[in-house]
Amino acid sequence: MSTHHSRRIGADILIPFLLLAFVFGGLLWQKYNEAEKLPKTPPGTQGSALKQKVVLFFANDAGQMEREAREVETCEDRTTCLRSLLEELFRGPITNLTPTIPEWTVINQVKIEGSQVTVDLGKDFADALPSGSSAEMLAIYAIVDTICVNMPEIKQVQITLDGDTRAHLRHLDLSDPLEPDYSLEAPAVTEQITKP
Repeated sequence: MSTHHSRRIGADILIPFLLLAFVFGGLLWQKYNEAEKLPKTPPGTQGSALKQKVVLFFANDAGQMEREAREVETCEDRTTCLRSLLEELFRGPITNLTPTIPEWTVINQVKIEGSQVTVDLGKDFADALPSGSSAEMLAIYAIVDTICVNMPEIKQVQITLDGDTRAHLRHLDLSDPLEPDYSLEAPAVTEQITKP
């Protein structure tokens, strides 16, 4: 009687176990088939984007500009590239250089017209700049030189503040478009420049 009873308990346990194994096996087989239908991507390429090198201008300890090379994702049109370039500059350096653009500076709009670019910044940019003409020059020409080095077809940059085309900083007049000025770079860097 006890042998018959133990066989009965074994069958009661074995049958549900087999049913569960069958269900899970079917689910795994279905997942495997779905995975096989997905397009194959070579290892290391999934989720990666094409990169391009850009040059950004920041300040050194001597109050001069220096270049910092960086890789960024490629972009599809010139206006998007310009905005992305400025956003990268505004994030600040990844080396021991010093940022030239005040934190939280807002880019209202960028516009490309022929060989000229207009960059409209929030008015807080002017208010947040450290006092002194050199801080203003470094900030403005970090923008101008970064744009012109990376987009050589651009010859002039007009910087406006909240749409004001006659904007002034404390020491610098922004009412006219500006051309790049590489004389603010550290001497060792300036010697390597080839102007377009």
